[in-house]
Amino acid sequence: MIQTLPLALPGTLVDTHRIDLTAPYSKGWGVRTYDVAAAPNGDVYALHGVHRHTYGVADGEQDPATADFGYRIITRYSADGEVLAGAVCCPSRDEENGSAVVDGSDMTLCVLPDGTLSVSAHPDSTTLITPDLGRVLAAYDSKDRRPFEKFTPGDAFAGSISVTPSGRLLCVTTEYGVWNYGNLLANVVGLADGALTPASKPVIEAIASLDPSPNRHSDDDLRSHIRYQGGRVGLAHRPRPALTELLDGEDRLSGWRDSRLGRPVPLADDLFVVPVYARTFRGGSRGQPFVFALVDDRGTMTGRLHGMHAWRDSPFTGFCFNLAADPHRGRAFHLNRYGLYAWNRAGALRAKLDTGTKTFKPLTHFTLAACSPAGDLLLVHNKQHLILRVPAPDDLTDLAPAVEQALRTYAKQRTALKKQWSPVNWHWVHTSAVHHL
Repeated sequence: MIQTLPLALPGTLVDTHRIDLTAPYSKGWGVRTYDVAAAPNGDVYALHGVHRHTYGVADGEQDPATADFGYRIITRYSADGEVLAGAVCCPSRDEENGSAVVDGSDMTLCVLPDGTLSVSAHPDSTTLITPDLGRVLAAYDSKDRRPFEKFTPGDAFAGSISVTPSGRLLCVTTEYGVWNYGNLLANVVGLADGALTPASKPVIEAIASLDPSPNRHSDDDLRSHIRYQGGRVGLAHRPRPALTELLDGEDRLSGWRDSRLGRPVPLADDLFVVPVYARTFRGGSRGQPFVFALVDDRGTMTGRLHGMHAWRDSPFTGFCFNLAADPHRGRAFHLNRYGLYAWNRAGALRAKLDTGTKTFKPLTHFTLAACSPAGDLLLVHNKQHLILRVPAPDDLTDLAPAVEQALRTYAKQRTALKKQWSPVNWHWVHTSAVHHL
């Protein structure tokens, strides 16, 4: 079923901070979507944020109508598209009350096999929340490591999590000193076969790495829950050859130095797509190499997703780095400024919807967020703050008419939502009760 869901701001926040919804983002405020996830029962969770930072406002400003602020917002929708619950977390300025949700960059969502919602953040922090968003069950906080500061290791888990059809957890973890940087960067892909619960976390078995030899490691960088061939990952011990070693020669400009690891997605229980992107440049990075590698659960690179041209199909334009997958049917999807791409389990490109055509040009305004367990694509409109659910057909050669129909339906449902919600500059506001986590 094609659905359009509004990414709504809590009315209490809008009123408390007197947010001017008519003001352009150049005035110092903004709304941003971080991730969307779907549960097997059809529920959808969205994580987005709102912030304001105005020039000339003192750090100690007490008037909420004037003071700077920042919040993460989690919204739960029913299978019918109704807003069921909302929660606010991670306030940027309320140190006194704080939040039970661990804050960080690159925040992502995942619905675990038992229905618990996990919120992961860089570096390797994971918070577990009840499905109804009522309370935080547990928080695994990694405690960020910074150069020239005393480091006390925290209780980390993973920077991102995805679930395979049998319930295995596909994770990304960080390491210090990747490409000689003095901070933590995503570097290891691993699998956890046990359950992640408030009482215990499973061991993550590393299967792939990006930088084969991060610098300046010490015993503090060894984590007991991340293993490779029986030993803790860290120092000189991690999966080798690294992905960048397997791809040696394809990045002739930088040799994959300063490359980055994207969020992997499961293509099956034992096969995963691991994206690797070469370094970016200030003057533009279109044409830089990238690889969507196929890696099995033993860490073997078995192939890649084929059919994309480094220049004509570059994900670096607009930094469109997301992948989504339907592991139940063995499909992978990618959306960037040049098209929507779909592959089968073998890595063969089965469909490309060219955004240079009039029919699919509207896709340039969307970001691919996720695939639901039923195989539906979840797209987020970057300016209109709406989620579009697109049912994917059984035959990928029928993807074009399915997406064309979804875009036509989106326009109709958007008009109906405007009459119902009366948004201001495409900012949707709901008056339902929202609590702080």
